[in-house]
Order: sequence, then C-alpha cells, then structure tokens
Amino acid sequence: MIRRPMTRRGVLAAGGAALALPALPRLARAQSPVTLQLSWLHSVQFAGSYIAQERGLWADAGLDVSLNPGGPNAPVEPPVISGDALVGISAADYTAAAVEQGAPFKILMVAMQKNPFVIASLPGNPVDAPADLQGKRLGMALANRPVLEALCTLNDVDIDAIEMVPTQYSAAPLLNGEVDCLLCWETDLPVAMAIQGVESRTMLMADFDYSVHSQTYIATEDSIANRRDELVALLRGEVQGWDAYRADTDAAAALTVETFPDLGLDLETQELQAQRQVPLMFSDLTEANGFGWWTDDTVAANVETLALLGRSVTPDLWDRSILEEVHAG
Repeated sequence: MIRRPMTRRGVLAAGGAALALPALPRLARAQSPVTLQLSWLHSVQFAGSYIAQERGLWADAGLDVSLNPGGPNAPVEPPVISGDALVGISAADYTAAAVEQGAPFKILMVAMQKNPFVIASLPGNPVDAPADLQGKRLGMALANRPVLEALCTLNDVDIDAIEMVPTQYSAAPLLNGEVDCLLCWETDLPVAMAIQGVESRTMLMADFDYSVHSQTYIATEDSIANRRDELVALLRGEVQGWDAYRADTDAAAALTVETFPDLGLDLETQELQAQRQVPLMFSDLTEANGFGWWTDDTVAANVETLALLGRSVTPDLWDRSILEEVHAG
C-alpha cells in the first residue's frame, strides 16, 4: 500500500494562558533514551511529536526521545522488534501482516480515527460514492488492488466495471485527462492540486465502511510488560502534542518547516495538510475519551476490513491498557 510522498513541518508557540505565566525552572533529572520510529519522512504528518519534543513534554517526564524518520527503505517494524525503537508508527494492515509472521506486536494508540485513503476526482466528473466508480478510469498503484477490492465488496460494486490504470503517485494523470479519478491519500495529492489552484473532490473511503486504523502506535509485548512507565510517558507526550497541534495547525506547520530547514518543505503545503488531517484524527470518540482512542466496535470493523485484505487478526491485537493509563493521568 502506498504510504506518503509529501513532507511538511511547523513551529508551535505555547498556547494562550500558558504564555501569561512566569517561566519556572526545570529540575534536572536523569533522561532515559528512547526512540520513536516514524512511518514516513518528516512532515506535518508527525507534528504532534515535534510539538511534544519542542515543548519539553518528554524531557519533563524523564525521556530523551529520538524521532527516526521512515521512508520507502526504512520499514517501521524491524527496529521495534529489535528494540532499537520503543514504539513505531504503523497501520493496522502492516501490523497484522507482521503479526502473521510471528512479530509480538500490540497496537497501543490510534492517531487517525479515519483511514486517509480517498478517491480523488474533478468537479466536472465527480466520484462521490463507490457506485460512481463504475465506468470510470481509476489511476492507482496496482499493488493497491486489494484496497479497491475491499471497498467494492463492502459496497456491492462490480470491480470489473472499473478500469484500473497503473499510474505513478502523481496528480498529473488526472489533470491531463488520462484517468477520471485517483486512489490516494486525503492529505497529499488533493493538497498538491489545491496548491496549484486546482479544485478537486475527495470521497473518503472510511465514510463507506473501509475501516483500517492508520498512524497506529505499536510496541512489543515485552516492552508492554517491562517498559510500561516509558510507554506511558512517551504516549502521554504524544497526546499532549497532538492536542496542541489541533489548537493551532498553522503553528504546527510552521514548527515542522522550521525544525527541518534542509528538507525543502513548503509552508503553504504543510499548513493545508495540517488542516486536512484534523477531521481524520479527531472525532466524537476522541472528544469523549481522549486522543488515540478506539472501541470494541471500531476494532470489529477493522477486523472485518482486514479480512477482506487477506489479513486474519483477532481483537486482542489492540491493547488499550497503556492508553487508559495515559488518559487517567
């Protein structure tokens, strides 16, 4: 499955009332070095982590956190298995595949409440529901055929009525009229088109029963048993960082760009991506229970969709005990 080809960043100022308080000296304390393995290259996709680091949320909890970028040649799972990373940011389908191979992973937190896969189209020839795909030329990586098959099965759509056109991960085939729509992420190709001044329509697959948790935080069973305090401290910083991100997405984008000046990140692109991530990451569920939450019902929906993707998992792949401690604190 395609991950993400865009990168972003942002500077975050401390929020509101906190600025009115006098700065208090931090007490020196021993720092435990831990690594958080990101799923892709540095961008505003991980801005909550940059905020946690910039504000000293982890340092105050006794952690010295390294944020390792991922990428096409840097898979998440190996460093977590080896212990080089305490936590990795992955997705339920990737984790399920690793567990099938014997990896002792648990999903501890779910950052994206809605999977970011969309069908992007142009207003003059829109795809607003799965049935609209019939008779259309869909640009996509053929490796994502199982994703399309799952969407079609969940919505009683005849996949043979869709013409799959192999494309590179670019908006160009849609803009050039080579295809009618694209399978992509809500936060990348539609953002790229918007930056070019092109209006697009996006059909979020999660709104049509495609349930696969994305940007999930994974750790090994051994770490859960033996490094619990570090896991709670790490994820508590993440939760606080993402709550601050939501409060000011433009500042989060600015922090991202400023933190990684050599990556060539475009501030306008980062700002737009940051805005479009919010409805994916925050929901009525997180309003009621806190960032990263899930329920038995959302897990059941994931198990069903993962089965259509050829991944057999059980609900105990998800372990909410760490997250419950995070929010209880």
